[in-house]
Amino acid sequence: MSKQCVDFKSTQKLINEGLSKAFTYDDYRKMVSQLALDGKSTGSNQTEVLSNYTILNDKRMKRFDKTLKIDPEIVGKIKKYTGKVTWLVLTESWCGDAAPSLPVMNKMAELNPNIDFKIALRDENLELMDRFRYNDTLSIPKLIMFDKTTGEVLGDWGPRPSTATKMAEKNKREYGKLTPEFKQELQVWYNKDKGRNILEDLTDLLLE
Repeated sequence: MSKQCVDFKSTQKLINEGLSKAFTYDDYRKMVSQLALDGKSTGSNQTEVLSNYTILNDKRMKRFDKTLKIDPEIVGKIKKYTGKVTWLVLTESWCGDAAPSLPVMNKMAELNPNIDFKIALRDENLELMDRFRYNDTLSIPKLIMFDKTTGEVLGDWGPRPSTATKMAEKNKREYGKLTPEFKQELQVWYNKDKGRNILEDLTDLLLE
């Protein structure tokens, strides 16, 4: 048996373990809202900073849930998809990039019953997260798309949409890290973009 085959099967096992602990979007939203009320966050590391991010993200997700509009052309493409896939997303309640992304994923899944959308916590699935590192980091959110019948991984996405990724890479080249100013600028961009770049990326992932 080849090493590639061994790795593939072990990745499948890790995905199944992640699924066994995963939330539906509605259950995840209820959990985050309750954590925000309690002044807490997901994960064992409880700090004021992380709880404040959770409160902020709860508000952001509520706004995106209510205001997200999908272009009819993209709606048509999503509805025509005939494969049967699961989108398993690794994230945490304090993740700023997840707040605009998860509502978009949910709206897309609602348009097509062939897309099964599940959310799992990164820190409870670190071995799986390690298989899908971005630039050798455990950056989230990370969407893993796999065939529901065979379990074959078909692709992944994250932690940011393509335009935001380019913005972040430029900021890192200039300053060596993502600056606080850039993080604020990025949230302004997410609000102005209204989920369009995420929709485009995920539609491409689905149809490629």
